[in-house]
Amino acid sequence: MKLMWFRRDLRVKDNLALTEACKDGEPVIAVYFETHVQWKQHHMAPIQADLISRRLQGLRQDLEALNIPLIFKSVAGYSDINPVIAQLCQEYQIADIYCTRDYEFDEVNRDNGISGLLSLTSTTLNSVDDKCIFAPGSILTGEGNTYRVFTPFKKAWIKKFMQCLPQPLATPEPVETNALTQGLLKQQNAIEFHYPQIDSVSWPIDDSTIIQRLRDYCRYRVTQYDEARDFPAIPATSQLSPYLAIGAISPRQCVARLLVEQTDCLEKGSGGAFVWLSEIIWREFYQHIVARYPNISKGKAFQGWTDNIEWQGDELKFERWKQGKTGFPIVDAAMRQLNETGWMHNRLRMVVASFLVKDLHLDWRWGERYFMSRLVDGDFAANNGGWQWCASVGTDAQPYFRIFNPDSQSKRFDPNARFIRRWLKELETVPDKALHDPHSWAEKQGQELAYPSPIVNHKIAREKTITMFEIAKVSQSTHRAES
Repeated sequence: MKLMWFRRDLRVKDNLALTEACKDGEPVIAVYFETHVQWKQHHMAPIQADLISRRLQGLRQDLEALNIPLIFKSVAGYSDINPVIAQLCQEYQIADIYCTRDYEFDEVNRDNGISGLLSLTSTTLNSVDDKCIFAPGSILTGEGNTYRVFTPFKKAWIKKFMQCLPQPLATPEPVETNALTQGLLKQQNAIEFHYPQIDSVSWPIDDSTIIQRLRDYCRYRVTQYDEARDFPAIPATSQLSPYLAIGAISPRQCVARLLVEQTDCLEKGSGGAFVWLSEIIWREFYQHIVARYPNISKGKAFQGWTDNIEWQGDELKFERWKQGKTGFPIVDAAMRQLNETGWMHNRLRMVVASFLVKDLHLDWRWGERYFMSRLVDGDFAANNGGWQWCASVGTDAQPYFRIFNPDSQSKRFDPNARFIRRWLKELETVPDKALHDPHSWAEKQGQELAYPSPIVNHKIAREKTITMFEIAKVSQSTHRAES
């Protein structure tokens, strides 16, 4: 008997671990663990928990068509998985366990613990690299090191891709059944989470709808991605990230469909399709970084010298940022979009992250954790990489002296204030052209707005940010000289 252990690979199509488990046709059972205490420690968003719960229901049906029952288990933390795995192996005489390898520190320790447990038994843990198109460690510099700069990584990634053109795996054929699996298929236990959930119904979760969304995007809209992706009022992004985050769809499926619909994407090396491909490669880049540098999973910045930055600890400013009450319309509209929907436009993720770090001078880790606690598409590597990039503390990060001006970002990327008007209802009487700076308009009109005044002066905050980073760099240089 084989055991398929699902994690963030909640699909039957293009799932290498499942394919390996089913390849000889022997009976297979599947298991999924809700680790509600661990999820809380990792700040999982309740809306993502709901998305996973709904996806598991569909996955169970997909697996039933393959004669595979899905057992749902709820435990507190990763260490609590061990005795359950041991019990399953003994009860169902499991010879092999198959799973997709994770790269974060806690997850690596989880799997090492399971491997140690199974080493005393006749059961083998078979973990496969399938979270990325190319596994961490398979794309290296000429010196054999992990790339720490995105552009050369991207070039190496594309070169490798064109050499082998990886294709998605088909859904496995149904496997044999026996008395044990037949019994489980007839009476499967309920999928009931202990973790809090927020309704994710606005995100369809059935496989056919997700695949159709991918096809439609690659066929009709991706060609405009390079020109329209930065404008939050325009539906120019794929919004496939929640499905990638939980593994309802794979990056291999995304790239394969892109090349079917946009056959000259790689040859052109430019245009909307190529830029969208770059975003998928960015996701892979951050996975490789997390796998190679475990300290990132422990809350450490990639650039060690930035530990010397003296972040402010103003929790009142943090609360205003979280609630979308900073007095900067584009920032507040973006945060309210996040709080209400569990999703935020990518350009705005950069704007609000820069604002938290370089206008409010708050620790980037505060924002990173808050995003994870709200995002339906929360993915540790992508979220952490994005925050470290914006905070100028990560690998290949934005230089610390390049600081987003929220006013100019607002005027450039929401010129008609359509996005701002959608989310800031208290500014409904303000004309479109005045929405980027509503207080100046109100002052001229002799009116008072039910909207907060700007929390900081951006020009002054910018100068302070540069000083903070420069002091940190000098401190690091002094420490090195003294040692």
